[in-house]
Amino acid sequence: MSERSLTVLGTASLVPTRCRNHHGAYLRWDDAGLIFDPGEGTQRQMTLYGVRAHGVHHLLLTHFHGDHCLGVPGVVQRLSFDRVSHPVHAWFPASGQVYFDRLRRASIFEEFTKIVEHPLRAEGEVGQAPGFSLFARRLDHRVEAFGYRLQEPDGVRMVPEKLAQAGLRGPLVGRLIQIGEVTAPSGQRVRLAEVSEPKPGQSFAFIMDTRLCDAAIELARGVDLLVAESTFLRTESHEAQAYGHMTAEQAATLAREAGARKLVLTHFSQRYPDERAFLEEATPIFSEVVAARDGDVIPVPPRRPH
Repeated sequence: MSERSLTVLGTASLVPTRCRNHHGAYLRWDDAGLIFDPGEGTQRQMTLYGVRAHGVHHLLLTHFHGDHCLGVPGVVQRLSFDRVSHPVHAWFPASGQVYFDRLRRASIFEEFTKIVEHPLRAEGEVGQAPGFSLFARRLDHRVEAFGYRLQEPDGVRMVPEKLAQAGLRGPLVGRLIQIGEVTAPSGQRVRLAEVSEPKPGQSFAFIMDTRLCDAAIELARGVDLLVAESTFLRTESHEAQAYGHMTAEQAATLAREAGARKLVLTHFSQRYPDERAFLEEATPIFSEVVAARDGDVIPVPPRRPH
């Protein structure tokens, strides 16, 4: 059975605390593993929470403020130290190429793992991998920042009762899926739509440092799992606006306006010792919400019925 879940590697914003590491998140999506915004200490958090270097296939940076990228040297060097033989794809704003170069080779090490760079210069669909497409949009922060959306294509689910009724089994079913129509043993022509039902693709959005904006809502439209920054509470909404961040109230509004299914709040300012305050602010606006803690493992919600 495939696994789709989020492991929270860190929940702090600019300054880590005794209980919160710098921000970082690991998404397991079937056979692919994606690390988002590895802040300082991410390599250690991977060890603490069971994220293997061999399970990393993509590295995605929203922007180049330190709490979102200072863990890159440790992660990249760990990949080579553990002899990860598959290529790892790195996505980041092209305007920060000089910073990525410095982070990738911050110290002496034997480079074994191939890092395939994808500097982002445009919005829209920016890449494809087995089982999903990757989309990026520019957000509204103080520096260039991108949000990401992972989208599985829609598919079909075979209905065993209908297959049996049509007399289809084994290789014939595989051929039907491949070409859309086959001849059953009875001589009857059977189309794929007659023995299947729609299987909506699942989706995930990762939206970090930004003010509430249209691009964030578009990225989060209808997603199964939305990870969004909520650096401040509404009492500091002026500060959030000034520094290009969201409050918990705004993150919940984002989830509601986009029609997301589940919201994960993270990236908390060190001034708030208890993340339950974020939950209390967000829940009246959007009920399916989690205020993340370091080490949480949050499953992607089950697939929507067709």
